[in-house]
Amino acid sequence: MLPFTLKETESYLNEKEIKLGRYRICEAYMIFGGVPYYLSLLGKGLSLPQNVDALCFAEDGMLRGEFEELYATLFKNSEKYVKVVIALCSKTKGLTRDEIIKESGLASGGGLTKILEELELCGFIRSYPNYSMNESLCLYQLTDPFSLFHLRFINNKRLKNPRFWTTNIDNPSLTAWKGYAFEQVCFSHSEQIKQALGISMISTEISSWRSRQSSPGAQIDLLIDRKDGIINLCEMKYSKAEYAISAKEEQLLRNKVMVFESETHTKKSVHITMVTTYGVVQNSHSGIVQSEVTLEGLFK
Repeated sequence: MLPFTLKETESYLNEKEIKLGRYRICEAYMIFGGVPYYLSLLGKGLSLPQNVDALCFAEDGMLRGEFEELYATLFKNSEKYVKVVIALCSKTKGLTRDEIIKESGLASGGGLTKILEELELCGFIRSYPNYSMNESLCLYQLTDPFSLFHLRFINNKRLKNPRFWTTNIDNPSLTAWKGYAFEQVCFSHSEQIKQALGISMISTEISSWRSRQSSPGAQIDLLIDRKDGIINLCEMKYSKAEYAISAKEEQLLRNKVMVFESETHTKKSVHITMVTTYGVVQNSHSGIVQSEVTLEGLFK
């Protein structure tokens, strides 16, 4: 069964009479993905943080040992698969095949090809082309939300606080995880992003891009290359309120566009698209944004 979308997750939880707002449903998706089995374990009458503690951080939590069990069940010689996943978790912006070899310590060859293919087939990782179309620069990225969550917060850690998530969910130290996990939600809802932008009927190609010439360099995690002469450069930001673009961030966005145009020699117009939870604050730096997508769009 394919994972649920955000909208399907919302419908499923409503059917179970688990009442969570869309912000918390998105957060649940960032932890459990759209896996029906994981979602079926959520308890009625508990908040999302309480559910996460009960399932993942309590000593008898049903998902506390799920990571090891899952990979051992699915893959023969699962330790090699786990090494690749751990390597990708350590470099959230993605790794090329050569970088995976370096980070994981695995040998190059047909064995690695099979591991990458099977991990992608099972939905744990994704490969996506660099906009340059150079196949050797194809990037691999960990996309399974639960694997990412486990490796960040459970794996090889002495968890003595059964209420870890309840007491830490709003801790600023989790900002990096939230940002990356939200990016994965957006990647898995690229069709919803296109629909929200009104371009679902336009032929497009989804890719990423990493600069190789400029210093400072730039990386764009989600590009929507459209046949109508526009490229949507998507910036994804997870926030509890409207997202405010600062002067520094405006300059970083301008640099991304400039470096991308310079290195790719594209003739298309590059539009900055912000994908956020609640939209962008209209201030003196928000004019750089050509289009926006919010949670409402991701739930389409």
